[in-house]
Amino acid sequence: MTLTLRIGTRRSTLAMTQTGHVRQALADALGVGPDEMDARLPLVPIVTTGDRIQDRRLLEVGGKALFTKEIEAALIDGRCDLAVHSLKDVPVEPPEGLALAAIPLREDPRDAFVSERFDAVADLPEGGRVGTASLRRQAQLLALRPDLRIELLRGNVDSRLKRVADGEFEAILLAASGLNRLGRGDRIRTLLPVEDFVPAPGQGALALQIREGDAPAIEVWGPTLNDPATALAVKAERAAMRALEGSCRTAVGAHAWHDGDDLVLIAERLRPDGTRRWRETARISPTADVEAAAEALGRTVQNRALADGEPFEN
Repeated sequence: MTLTLRIGTRRSTLAMTQTGHVRQALADALGVGPDEMDARLPLVPIVTTGDRIQDRRLLEVGGKALFTKEIEAALIDGRCDLAVHSLKDVPVEPPEGLALAAIPLREDPRDAFVSERFDAVADLPEGGRVGTASLRRQAQLLALRPDLRIELLRGNVDSRLKRVADGEFEAILLAASGLNRLGRGDRIRTLLPVEDFVPAPGQGALALQIREGDAPAIEVWGPTLNDPATALAVKAERAAMRALEGSCRTAVGAHAWHDGDDLVLIAERLRPDGTRRWRETARISPTADVEAAAEALGRTVQNRALADGEPFEN
């Protein structure tokens, strides 16, 4: 292992917080003491295009890769040695020369309902304003409550929480994992059930990315940071997303969880206005090819949608 492992991360508060957890786990695995952290495991904060653009949906400016491409470029050109991403922002097909080295234990993957006055989606008044930047969450909300007004909500977690506290929205939807990591779990009024709000593939999980040529180095710390159960679940989710042609232009969800020895996977696609949703669930045995089974499930959902006249997007 080289003396210095430079860790690339977005500069947002949430990204820096979750990268801090990974950094500490690396320090523990490598025997790096507190006085050596800055020298041995320096952080390389990077402002991404997705961070700079706050007034439009990601689908209008290039998709979720806008949160990762500058960090991946820093990996490729050698400005950092390891990147920490929110897995749901990482494209299914990585840039050439990069690989995912470890997937740590996942935080709560569910969506969180945040409101000052209401306890659940069903309690919102007719025409209530709900803030989100996610096409998936928009579609899932409208599938349950077509009367709601869904409005764009971008910005960091604190700014979003302030806007709902100030009464600009009756409620907002956020990832529970981000609130928990920031110590803001007390702002969650309700954790939304997976049955109604299938999470984004990889939601709640982090991804540790390296250059492919550096792969032997992860043998030192990879087993310590990687959680096999999480890695298997998100592998299925991302395979289903690939078959669903999931992007910021399509409202899709995929979530897998362990039930005994089996892996249960649910995948769905929705119309952005919530008027139609196509969903399938599969139970995958431990002896099956998880990726192939997940892709097959995703294709089934996609083919049903296409047969009903939904446009092909990617």
